Amino acid sequence: MMTPFDFVAVQEAASNQWAFFGAAIGAGVTAIGAGIGIGRIGASANEGIARQPEAANDIKGGSLILAAFIEGVSLFAIVVALLIALK
Repeated sequence: MMTPFDFVAVQEAASNQWAFFGAAIGAGVTAIGAGIGIGRIGASANEGIARQPEAANDIKGGSLILAAFIEGVSLFAIVVALLIALK
């Protein structure tokens, strides 16, 4: 026979499983979003350099800064997902 304490332990284990699932989904969506964002930056930078080669250094610098911002946001999102999983 289950005691009320056993029932609470089962509920806590089930909520932890949902937290792990949510963290996994969050980390996956973050990685996909960062990949898409950096891919679009690279494609746009290549197109811009092909259209105006004399502005290559400016375009490279701007795209590097944008890629760093995307990486920072994605790292922050993955840390939040890990904090949710390890609550």
